Amino acid sequence: MLFNLSDTLVIGISATALFDLKEADQVFREKYAEDKDTAIVEYRKYMLEREDEPLQDGTGMPLVKALLELNKYQPEDEAPLVEVVVMSRNSPETGIRVLQNIRNKQLKISRHAFTGGESVVDYLDAFDVDLFLTTMVKDAQKVIDGKTCAAAILKDPPKNPKKLPEGQVRIAFDGDAVLFDESSEIVYKAEGLDKFCESEDQQQNEPMQEGPYAALLKKISRLQERLPFSVESSPVRISIVTARNAPAEMRVIKTLRHWGVYVDEIFFLGGLEKTKVLEAFHPHIFFDDQELHIENAAKVVPSGKVPYSSSSPLHKQAIDRSER
Repeated sequence: MLFNLSDTLVIGISATALFDLKEADQVFREKYAEDKDTAIVEYRKYMLEREDEPLQDGTGMPLVKALLELNKYQPEDEAPLVEVVVMSRNSPETGIRVLQNIRNKQLKISRHAFTGGESVVDYLDAFDVDLFLTTMVKDAQKVIDGKTCAAAILKDPPKNPKKLPEGQVRIAFDGDAVLFDESSEIVYKAEGLDKFCESEDQQQNEPMQEGPYAALLKKISRLQERLPFSVESSPVRISIVTARNAPAEMRVIKTLRHWGVYVDEIFFLGGLEKTKVLEAFHPHIFFDDQELHIENAAKVVPSGKVPYSSSSPLHKQAIDRSER
């Protein structure tokens, strides 16, 4: 049966984000440094010899499992609430191990793309993807630069993860340069905290421009509307965890109201560390644009970094910092 997926939340996820494939990836990289053709042959051999072996969960697995569970509320003869597409640079043959593990875990994933070493990014639009989760920095950057959809580079899974809430999906977002555009963050970095707060207070009745994750938040809001629950009791729970504080807080709330989206929790931390709040919220995933926040958060909750557009001054600043 063919469905229109315009009301379906579609997640595209790389095999390396769904499963822990670091060992296989290391085999490829070590050989690639010597010879590309040899690397391909050795990787193929490695995967074929292990195609019946189990894989450990990757960082994106908790989110995928929780989202797919929502389809039990799917209205009859309507499009699914959630679709997951596994998008992998593996060839169909070396992808058998991934497919076997999907079946063994009884994940209800029916769509896949195996591109035999080519980038999967060109196929995101063909699969109507709203969020692309990957471990490949270049792929995520290409998606953000092309404004194809929301994208994140997933960090390694937490080493000692806490049990996540059952029967719910919990997603946490940073605000500036993630849900909202980066203009306010640029003011903060260029002119300091006082000027930032003054500017945001003066503009509190002017909605912020949409950031790379605004369309995703609106799609999640549509998902909430399709579920047989009020938004207040929805199994999809959304949190914004931002370094903002008064008097820069009102613009956030009024922007969300202008967009017509419902957010369950907002934390204005005023520069405090985000980790403890995230640990208390127990998200299935947290998205942030700043490396410092992501590195700390990834120790306790599944986390993904949102790249800046290559044309952004924040992108250049991030590169400059990494090269120091």
